[in-house]
Amino acid sequence: MGTIKIGFIGAGKVGFSLGKYLKDNNTNLSGYYSKKWHSAKEAAIFTSSKPYDNLETLIKDSDTIFITTPDVEIEGVWNEIKEFNINNKLICHCSGSISSEIFSNITEYGAYGYSIHPILAISNKYSSYKDFSNTFITIEGDKKHQDYLKNLFMSLGNSVEIISKENKILYHLSCVSVSNFVLGIINTGIEYLKKCNFSEEDTLKAIFPLIEFNIRNIKENGTINSLTGPVERGDLNTIKNHCEVLDKEDESLYRLLSKNLLQIAKVKNQNRDYTKIEEYLGD
Repeated sequence: MGTIKIGFIGAGKVGFSLGKYLKDNNTNLSGYYSKKWHSAKEAAIFTSSKPYDNLETLIKDSDTIFITTPDVEIEGVWNEIKEFNINNKLICHCSGSISSEIFSNITEYGAYGYSIHPILAISNKYSSYKDFSNTFITIEGDKKHQDYLKNLFMSLGNSVEIISKENKILYHLSCVSVSNFVLGIINTGIEYLKKCNFSEEDTLKAIFPLIEFNIRNIKENGTINSLTGPVERGDLNTIKNHCEVLDKEDESLYRLLSKNLLQIAKVKNQNRDYTKIEEYLGD
C-alpha cells in the first residue's frame, strides 16, 4: 500500500492511546474527528495531529480510518462515512467482540473492512499508550490488506494474530475471562479478608504478592504446572471447611470454580485419585 495516513473517528481512551502509540512510532496521522470538538482538539494536540470539524474532510485526508467510538456507535458511524468517497480506503474498528461484518456491503463502496483489537485494558487516555508496545494485536477482516496491517504492527514490535469473524465472540470472551472475571474473583477475596478485620489498605498489601507470584508463575510455567491449593492437593477437608463458611451464592461460585480447577488437577496429577472431591463438588 505504501505509506498510509491514519484518521480517527472518536477521541476517547482508545483513540487517544492508539493514536499516540502510532504517532510515537513514526506512523502518519491525519487527525481526529469527534462529535465533541474539544475532544478532537485535545486528542490532536496529544498526538501532534489535526482536529477536524468536518467528517468528510477527515476521510478525504486519510487512507485508513479507525473508528474508536463505543461499540454501540460503530454501525451508526459506518452509515455516515459510507455516504462519502471511501474507495480504496481501509475502514477499521477496535471492538473485541464485533467483527468487520458490521461494515455492511463495504465492497460495494470499494473499501476494505477490518477489526483491529489490542488485548489491553485501556484505562487512561493519557498513559495507556505506554503499554501498547507489549500488547498482542488481533486482526480480522478482508484478506486483501491483512498482511499489510499485520506487518505494520509487527514492525512496531507487537505480536499479531489473524483471527476469523466466526471466532470473534469466543476470542472476546477469553479476554473478559482473564481480565474482568479475574477482577471479580480478586474482589471476592478482598471482601473475605475484610470480614477477618483486615483494613482496606492491608487487604491489598496481603494478597498482591500472591497475585503477582501466580501471574509470574503462569507466564513462566503455564497454567497446569502453576496449579496449587486444596483441589490440586486432594484436600477434601479444607474444601468442605471452605464451603461451610460461605453463603449459598458464594458456595455455588466456589464449587463451580473448584470443578474447573479439578480438570486441571487431573491433567497435572494423572495418578492421583480425585474421586471423593469430584463426588463432593457434584455435577
